[in-house]
Amino acid sequence: MKVSRESLSPTKLKLTVIADQPALDDLKAIVLKRLSSNVKVPGFRAGKAPAELVEKQLDDSLVQSEFLNEAVNQLFEQAIKSEKLKVIAEPQIAISKFVPYAQLEFSAELEVLGEVKLPDYKKLKLVRPKAEVKAAEVNEVIENLRARASEKKVVGRAAKRGDQVTLDFKGTDPENKQAIDGASGQDYPLVIGSNTFIPGFEDQLVGLKSGDTKNFDITFPEQYAAPHLRNKKVNFEIILKKVEELKKPALDDKFASTVGPFKTVAELKSDIKKQTLSEKQRQIEQNFENEILETIADKTTVAIPEQLIEQEIDRLEEEEKRNLVYQGQTWPEHLKAEGVSDKEHHERQRPLAEKRIKIGIILGEIAEAEGITVTPEELEVRIMLLKNQYQDETMQSELDKPENRRDILNRLVIEKTLDKLRALTA
Repeated sequence: MKVSRESLSPTKLKLTVIADQPALDDLKAIVLKRLSSNVKVPGFRAGKAPAELVEKQLDDSLVQSEFLNEAVNQLFEQAIKSEKLKVIAEPQIAISKFVPYAQLEFSAELEVLGEVKLPDYKKLKLVRPKAEVKAAEVNEVIENLRARASEKKVVGRAAKRGDQVTLDFKGTDPENKQAIDGASGQDYPLVIGSNTFIPGFEDQLVGLKSGDTKNFDITFPEQYAAPHLRNKKVNFEIILKKVEELKKPALDDKFASTVGPFKTVAELKSDIKKQTLSEKQRQIEQNFENEILETIADKTTVAIPEQLIEQEIDRLEEEEKRNLVYQGQTWPEHLKAEGVSDKEHHERQRPLAEKRIKIGIILGEIAEAEGITVTPEELEVRIMLLKNQYQDETMQSELDKPENRRDILNRLVIEKTLDKLRALTA
């Protein structure tokens, strides 16, 4: 077989394949053997007759059609393996020459992943921060626990820090006066100074008494959980309905025993420190992993097919639409709140889509370079652990489906690759 390639773009190639006679003979034999099972030749059992006798019993156009399908499929697979290509879509095949069973030449235009040029990631050295928990952090958790267990007493005075207030609030757009989804509430309990609400909101409540109203503007933070409210200026109208003074319980061993299986305050503090340290370390590892991948990605060059980018943008937007459903917001409402058109929103996702694809490619390349594999035993152990998380037999059986097993296998390869990178770069 002879294979030649022509570059049409950084991510598009044209392969021309010319088959040799031995390959054509082998392919014809395969086709005739497959078709012989449905052919009756006098004196022979089904599938046992010689190929030349079987061929005489078959319609020539059928044999040629089956032969072409078999030949193109097999020779194309051999061609992309020999050329070490990573194909990302179905090729466009064109037969340019076919003399039945003697000559075959065809071309295939295909989208491929461009050449990947990785940096020397083994020389990359990054500093992994060490998690630590300060006494002030433990005390903050303790105070929050005490606040939750506080005795409440309705008071007629003005609200101050440390009080719990109950209020109605309504958020509207300062320009068009339209109500904003997710920015209103009724009979909402809020401890002033807890920093659980939008920055600046709780400060506006200090000095108000039961029955007071107030109108003020707040700009939501850039990293606010609801995307449609990020950096958005909102006008709030509030009605303060109740002010309650909180009397925290004494910080003693009795209080510690009400929080959990603790006999002393010291045990409670020790557990809080342990849990906080664990969470901090988990976040540090996550951030360190992201830093590794982004550092390598910034130094990696690869041409990514447009089709892959568009597919990833579609996935990102579908994920965003699902989240909006839980927030009670429609897609048109979201676009309006963001002040963008459908097309503008689509294009805004492009950098993130490209980065995600690039990181996926990097992990695959490094896994291959490092010879990272997953044994059948490792896969079965992971599947068994996942099954133990579900009581539902239907969910358990889902894990045995081939596509889900492949996803779990890929996840294990990624985990091993990330472990390798952490070890190399730390």
